Amino acid sequence: MAEEDKDAEPEAKNEEGEGDGEDGEGQEEGGKRKFSGKFLVMFVALPLLVLIGGGGGAAYFFGVFDSASMEAVDQEMVVVEPEKPKFYYDLPEMLVNLNSQKRNSQFLKLQVALEIADENVTETLEPQLPRILDTFQIYLRELRSEDLEGSAGVYRLKEELLRRINLAITPQRVDRILFKEIIIQ
Repeated sequence: MAEEDKDAEPEAKNEEGEGDGEDGEGQEEGGKRKFSGKFLVMFVALPLLVLIGGGGGAAYFFGVFDSASMEAVDQEMVVVEPEKPKFYYDLPEMLVNLNSQKRNSQFLKLQVALEIADENVTETLEPQLPRILDTFQIYLRELRSEDLEGSAGVYRLKEELLRRINLAITPQRVDRILFKEIIIQ
């Protein structure tokens, strides 16, 4: 009977997982280790998937998968219109005194060019020139030197003059105001 118990014990121990270590690695006959399925997934398959996925994402990001046919389609879709010629009209030089609380007067010398898309607008500008200069003079006389400080001040001046000139020559339109000279004394 004692012999039967000795034979039964090794089988029971093998069924319970004798020789299994804490990390799930077992021993085969002859001292070789066998790896469990968890170990293979965690330490072999998962890093491979991360590397392949990351490499594919990087290749896509850097345009490796873009084909020449896609580039050709993109180029066909872009329609480049030829740039229309611009016409310029120079307004006479203006010299106005700025609104000042001080005794010393400050002056603004301004030379402006108008950018126009259609040459026919210049025909509209000629008869309206006194009205345009009047609206500019009235607006410029109310400015203070602080209003013209920095690029933001000059940008506001440009936008306000453009708005006023477009109101004066409606339905025609000026595209842009260009400053040739701005001097504050």
